[in-house]
Amino acid sequence: MPPLAHAEDSVAARTGRLRAAWRTAHEPVAGVSRRLQLTAYAVPLVVLPSSLWRLPAAFDDGISPGERMYIPSLSIVSELLAFTAVGLIARWGEVFPRWVPGLRGRRVPTKAAIIPAAIGATVLTLMFTILALVNEIQGTTIRGDDLPDDFPGEAGGWEAAWFYICYTPLILWGPLLAVLTFAYSKRRRRTDTPAAA
Repeated sequence: MPPLAHAEDSVAARTGRLRAAWRTAHEPVAGVSRRLQLTAYAVPLVVLPSSLWRLPAAFDDGISPGERMYIPSLSIVSELLAFTAVGLIARWGEVFPRWVPGLRGRRVPTKAAIIPAAIGATVLTLMFTILALVNEIQGTTIRGDDLPDDFPGEAGGWEAAWFYICYTPLILWGPLLAVLTFAYSKRRRRTDTPAAA
């Protein structure tokens, strides 16, 4: 076998194993409906437009190196937090994965998942669904100050439209997470309760 063909087979085999491991880790557990699966997969997608919208600002002139690092970091952390919603339907949300030292293979305590998810859903709903809409209607910042003239929504035209297209999906983040948290709680209560004799 020529060396190039052997290298391509090796890469394909590694890619296939990685894809199979990814699919196994994120496959929904028994009792998760197709609708809940789609809801969980939608959470990172509703956060993605705002994460991408911020990235060009990291290359603006006149911003400090700290801001230059903060902007992409905020986008990455936002996406990672949004991706944890998948854990509310996947096996790794119920049993710690093999790579977690000291906990691998043990059941995830139900409250250890529900409490942070419920707090997150509440905060996100207040921040992006309620407070952001109220502030937008009033034309103020979260602190109550008037929106600055350079605020993207105040620019008008294409820039304002692009801003709203990218940030409006964030309204759904908290409510979607709340639905997933409630379903996770209900499912775990059913599976954690020993069957009657």
